[in-house]
Order: sequence, then C-alpha cells, then structure tokens
Amino acid sequence: MKRILFIDRDGTLVEEPHDEQVDALEKIRFTRGMFRNLSLLREKTDFLFVMVSNQDGLGTSAFPEETFWPAHNFILQALEGEGITFDEILIDPHFPEDNAPTRKPQTGLVEKYMNEPETYDIANSYVIGDRETDAQFARNIGCKSLILGRDGMTWDKIAEIVFAGERIAEVKRTTKETDICVRLNIDGTGLCDIETGLGFFDHMLEQIGKHGGMDLYIRCKGDLNVDEHHTIEDVALALGECLLKALGSKRGIERYGYSLPMDDCLCHVCLDFGGRPWLVWDAEFHREHVGDMPTEMFLHFFKSLSDAARMNLFVRAEGQNEHHKIEGIFKALARSLKMAVRRDIYHYELPSTKGVL
Repeated sequence: MKRILFIDRDGTLVEEPHDEQVDALEKIRFTRGMFRNLSLLREKTDFLFVMVSNQDGLGTSAFPEETFWPAHNFILQALEGEGITFDEILIDPHFPEDNAPTRKPQTGLVEKYMNEPETYDIANSYVIGDRETDAQFARNIGCKSLILGRDGMTWDKIAEIVFAGERIAEVKRTTKETDICVRLNIDGTGLCDIETGLGFFDHMLEQIGKHGGMDLYIRCKGDLNVDEHHTIEDVALALGECLLKALGSKRGIERYGYSLPMDDCLCHVCLDFGGRPWLVWDAEFHREHVGDMPTEMFLHFFKSLSDAARMNLFVRAEGQNEHHKIEGIFKALARSLKMAVRRDIYHYELPSTKGVL
C-alpha cells in the first residue's frame, strides 16, 4: 500500500508573511532545512507527495488569482530544481467562515485517499504542517502529524522520523514481585511521568529522561513491603529492554557516549551500544541509603540495565557528597545516552566494521 505525505505550503515550505498571503515573489522565503530534507525524502522513500493548502479568498478581489499563480509557480519551480515534485496539489480557496468541507482541517480534499484503504496506508502516512489545524487535519484523516516548531520539531527531525521511523517502545513486565510498564520515546523532549513507589529512585530515573531528551513513562507496583530490591532490579531490566527495542536496527546512530561533573563530583559514564553487555563499576558510597534507595542497589541497577540493553557500560564517580555523586552518575548516563542514540540519516549505516551490532 502507498503511504502519503500531506504537506502544507505556507509556514511549512515557505515562511508565512505577516499578511498571510504569498502573492508576490519578494515575499517568498523558504523554510530552513526544507530543501535538503524534502529532497532526501523524495529520492529515498516511496511516500506520495500531496500538497494541501488553504488559500483564504483565492479568486476574490482581496486575493486575485493573477497575484497568486506567479508566486506559486515560482515555488514549485524552485522545489523541482531540487528534485522535489508533487503527485497532487490540492488548494482550497474558502474563508474560515464558509465552513467548507474541503478546507483544512476538514477532509473533503483528500477523501479519495481515505476511501481506498486497499490502496493507501493512511495510518502510516503523515501530515507535515505548522499549525494546530494541520495536527487536527491529521487526526481527522487518521494519520500522524509532524508540526514544525512544536516541541522543537525541525525539518531535520521531520526527515529523520519519516525516513528512519519513530523510536518508540513499550515493555510490560509482570512477575510475582513486580508489575511494570515502561514507555520510551528516544526522540522526545524530556517529558517524564514516573512512579515506582521510591521517591529518590523516581528522581534519578527522571534525570535519564530530562537530560537524555527522551520521553519516559514508568509505572511500577513492587513488593516494597519486602524491600526495594525487586522494584529497582526489575525497573532496570524493563528500561534496558525498552531501550534495546526502541533503537531497532541501530543504523545511523553514534553508538558511543560519555561524561560530566556535578558540584564536588566528577562522574564518567561511557557506553557502547555494541550488543555485548558488560559493566565496569568504580564508585563507592559511605551511606547505606540516599533518600529511600539503598546505595548497594546502584551497582545492581546499572548491571541489570546493561544486561537488558545489551550495552557496554563504564561508570566511575568520585566526590564527597553521596547525593551529588549518584545524581551525577544518572545525569552522565542520560547525556551519554543522548549522544549515543543520535541518528544521522545522511550516513545511515551500522556503526560497525563487522556489519552487525
């Protein structure tokens, strides 16, 4: 089945002027990164390109067609010069108050794609735009949306997601000792929603999401009436499995990452997503607990995480303040992860001379 990119024009391909009418050549400013990334998607993917644009009052005295078409045709010619062509161009001329069924976010212009499920894969198609109406348009169609400027979305990120896929995973782990759900979006914005029953542990796990730029959801109901061991160990295993699952083929990733200071502490966390789990741990603690978390469990957490994520993990920390030391380790892990999972779709190869990770 054919997948589609429904692409907005003003604000997406070209910057939108203050009067919201691109009706003169001197008003045309192409959006940053659009040419390079859209050209790659046209060349390297099988998505259909369909432009869908609202042009308020096109054909009226306020927006005569003779001022619209020269600018529009110039835009198309410039895009074509970079190998970017459209399979269909759909333009709606109505004002918002007309409530026309063909005006975005209504779906009248694209219903032929929606009505042929045997031909078009709508669920795995995207709307690319710059407004909430584009996001609503996507919801009305039943596909996904990528909105420029929202949560740091850029053309670079749009191309990465469309070309290489979203890196989202969920892992559920249920035993007699714990019931866990972990959801991870590697390419998120650091949004965290974490509840394990251990306040300090939640705080440390939040460092991974926040400083790693990953959206992280964790729920754990564990046998804390026994002790903290099973909760901490099983969360580490589920999180590591989720990382491994979200990374997928690992094509284009940096693979390696490392390190940072925090106040009186110097924390090194170096890692390699090479597929071979190994932990080197060089950190000592002189308190039995930090918050409600036993310090003996820090080593166990990182060992379980390393095993489940199949990564080589090297941890070293020195300093006086035990809270700073362990928080520095978690923050260094987060920054290492952020570095190692960075993906380059223009060098979309496995980072290994072996050809396998």
